[in-house]
Amino acid sequence: MSAIPANFNGFIAIVKRDCKTCQLIAPVLRQLAATGDCLVYSQDDPAFPPGIPSIRDDRELEASYRLDIEIVPTIIRAVDGVESQRLVGWQREEWRALTHQPGLGAGLAAFSPGCGSKSVEPGLPEKLAYKFGDTRLGARRIEVAPLQDEHELAFERGWSDGLPIVPPTEDRVLRMLAGTTRAPDEIVGVIPPDFAPCSVEKVAINAVMAGCKPAYLPVALAAVEASCRDEFCMHGLLATTYFAAPIIIVNGTIACEIGMNSAHNVLGQGNRANATIGRALQLVIRNVGGGRPGGVDRSTLGQPGKIGFCFAEREHDSHWEPLSVERGFAPGQSTVTLFAGGGVHVLGDQKSRQPESLARSLAAMLRGLHHPKLYGGPDALLVISPEHMRVFREARWSKARFRKALAQELLVDAARILAGKNGIAEGMPERAAGAPAAKFREGGLQIVHAGGGAGMWSAAILGWAASGAKGSVPVTVPVTA
Repeated sequence: MSAIPANFNGFIAIVKRDCKTCQLIAPVLRQLAATGDCLVYSQDDPAFPPGIPSIRDDRELEASYRLDIEIVPTIIRAVDGVESQRLVGWQREEWRALTHQPGLGAGLAAFSPGCGSKSVEPGLPEKLAYKFGDTRLGARRIEVAPLQDEHELAFERGWSDGLPIVPPTEDRVLRMLAGTTRAPDEIVGVIPPDFAPCSVEKVAINAVMAGCKPAYLPVALAAVEASCRDEFCMHGLLATTYFAAPIIIVNGTIACEIGMNSAHNVLGQGNRANATIGRALQLVIRNVGGGRPGGVDRSTLGQPGKIGFCFAEREHDSHWEPLSVERGFAPGQSTVTLFAGGGVHVLGDQKSRQPESLARSLAAMLRGLHHPKLYGGPDALLVISPEHMRVFREARWSKARFRKALAQELLVDAARILAGKNGIAEGMPERAAGAPAAKFREGGLQIVHAGGGAGMWSAAILGWAASGAKGSVPVTVPVTA
């Protein structure tokens, strides 16, 4: 539906009484309306401007929405029902040229900038898009009684992860969808454990509930896409009794663009993007896929990261190539890597100032992950802090050299860690004796740089106990608008 009548030739003016420029040019509009080829739409008062018969009432703002009005007054020239030219604000000479009336606006100020259209006031673009636009949301509507607490309703319906959610109203969801160019009905993936198809719209709904900004949506979409890859094995990650959850590592320019934290308290609270993107993924798994604690989610103890675990790698001053580049993407390209990880383990070394010492020290602590006598099992994510990175940077150690030194230190004689040895039933099976055992499988240790500039603390995050081909492998996907 168009706000310009079919085959109309003339002018259309959009004004509002609450605009001094519109008040200024009221005589001009009366002069144009008297010729019979000017339609006037008023956004706030169908009696304004006075003296003009048949003013079109646009208090619902449908005409302003359809004409994409941002400033009033706006005058549009239409030829055969199609816009050919428009002017915003009042500039006397331009209006005269447009209307071919050389005496138009005589005695008025030559220029006045105009005001913002009511149709672009906060919250209105989304409401108008839903009411008059082509965008239609496919999700089922839930009616909330006037006196019903919408937050309590979310708890009662099981939509929440235990924390309050942002109610996903239609205008909020439409505003969230504006953060991507992808169609709302595009299927991002099939979410386990119910294997339910998940559309862009459904991700947007859960991103609203999580507290995301629209600019975060492309990252949340990439995370959902990665979680649906067979090799990530999200269903198994839910069903295990282990502590693991999908951990989102963001690389590339998008991290700075949306204000993600890669520095102080990077694995903790306090940054909206980090906190809400991770939460959005978990809410999608819960609300779309049906992965809820006590149901398919069988974690014995769980961990706080199961609410949401997301952070950005500190790339701007890193001595090493970022995780995304190691995984085959171009420098600066925005990516999301999903790692199936458990809790955070502290790796503290305050005294090593030589790279050899620090590598040995970090390896000694990594050998204790999961269990000191279990090798070749879970993957791990190593987060190197800036102060530890400084040791390797000053010695000009590359990431490859660090990996090689670490790998050597993570080899042990399997005979030392056999089951039952030293009175501990846990350990490697007898068949492993006689060969060196590696703590992690080939490619099973991911390394990133993150954290604040003070403190010689790094961290290790142990992967799911069924890592590699038998379980989950990290997945990296590009972030697309």
